[in-house]
Amino acid sequence: MSQIKMPLPDVSILERREQLISGLKSIIDSENVITDPLETIVYECDALTAYRCPPLAVTLPQTTEEVAAILKYCHRNNLPVIPRGAGTSLAGGALPTADSIVIGVARLNNLLEVDLPNRFIRVQAGITNLAVSEAVSGDNFFYAPDPSSQLACAIAGNIAMNSGGAHCLKYGVTTNNLMGVRMVTMEGEILDVGGAHLDPADYDLLGVICGSEGQFGIVTEATLRILGKPEGARPILMGFNSNEVAGACVADIIKAGLLPVALEFMDKPAVIACENFAKAGYPTDVEALLIVEVEGSDSEIDDQLEKIREIARHHNPAVLRESESALQSDLIWKGRKAAFGAMGQISDYMCMDGTIPTSQLPNVLGRMQEMAKQYGLRVANVFHAGDGNLHPLILFDANKPGDQQKCEDFGSAILKLCVEVGGCLTGEHGVGIEKRELMNIQFNEQDLEMQMRIKDVFDSKWLLNAAKVFPTEISQSRRRRNSRSVA
Repeated sequence: MSQIKMPLPDVSILERREQLISGLKSIIDSENVITDPLETIVYECDALTAYRCPPLAVTLPQTTEEVAAILKYCHRNNLPVIPRGAGTSLAGGALPTADSIVIGVARLNNLLEVDLPNRFIRVQAGITNLAVSEAVSGDNFFYAPDPSSQLACAIAGNIAMNSGGAHCLKYGVTTNNLMGVRMVTMEGEILDVGGAHLDPADYDLLGVICGSEGQFGIVTEATLRILGKPEGARPILMGFNSNEVAGACVADIIKAGLLPVALEFMDKPAVIACENFAKAGYPTDVEALLIVEVEGSDSEIDDQLEKIREIARHHNPAVLRESESALQSDLIWKGRKAAFGAMGQISDYMCMDGTIPTSQLPNVLGRMQEMAKQYGLRVANVFHAGDGNLHPLILFDANKPGDQQKCEDFGSAILKLCVEVGGCLTGEHGVGIEKRELMNIQFNEQDLEMQMRIKDVFDSKWLLNAAKVFPTEISQSRRRRNSRSVA
């Protein structure tokens, strides 16, 4: 039995289901309210498919004003709300409860404004990550955060989880590229925070909202920083005979003060899976593979790569192969971007998301291999090594009794190790339901109380994504307390 449990639904809400649905259909077009159990199956989980729960209903608003009307109605009727982008969350961030209304932003997917001189783009939050870069690519601009799921994931979810990607080492994650949002609170109030200027005045509410996992409101529009494309970029593959040696090479590159645009790590199981899937030309006879990409003019690239090769030579690489064409570069990144899908063809898995100091990479990679033997499960590693953002994929058999529990226990042990060595529970996937019971490992009682007080301000009844982020017992107690005081 899984250790991750959702709270019991409010029976009074279930008893009023037809009445509540009728009310929703009076607010927005009935075609945008999904209630058929066969159709709500699509929304019963996100990319953490091990956990599922059909919602009471799903709404797909088409304007900010419709989002506001739905939230105002739900607040008045004490209906829990689950915000949903594209459902690519790997931490259960969009998992519904049986008494909840899902508000999906998939139909809020328009490009609103492009301002090249001031280097920003304004979009509705349901637009995909990749579509943002495609909108400005012809003008030699791009949007920097590039999660592996960028073809599908929505900007709304990227903001909720503060997502990163392979190129976040140089350009930062979502919070470093977010300029403003339009957000609707649980009470239906429309707020504009930040905007098309570099440094907003007053409190940094934008910094609070980004990464808040749908706890404070639903973002319907976003103003994003766009950047000029570099003159050129080139990746190099470096293969090593052990994970620990590859980790030490990463630490030395960062210690030398070099700043590649990307520094990715793959161990042998991941390399083989990606090569079989994408035919990227990866060497499959090494234990660990680093993808290091630098950018600039040809001379700048040559200079940076020579310094990186020199550092790598101190670690006796088995392979040192520089891309020789745009096609080779595309294949290298095609393989890396396909990693999660490639592993999914082999086995059920859960993807962890802990972050550690880069100096701890050799130690943590070695201890993870020891844990794999202890739990009797395989683990494949593919992650953003440059900023220490680990993505160990723990392989298990969902049909084998006890395997999922072992997988969860193994994952918890990895995340506790990340905190132990000076890191944190998540880098870009968020806490969701996956890590909520571990929050008191990283934060003490006072820390959690401060975080919950901020939620009290934005969502006094604790109706927004309330079963996420905070330990279940604490959050349910807070919700009961607040509901009584608001009533």
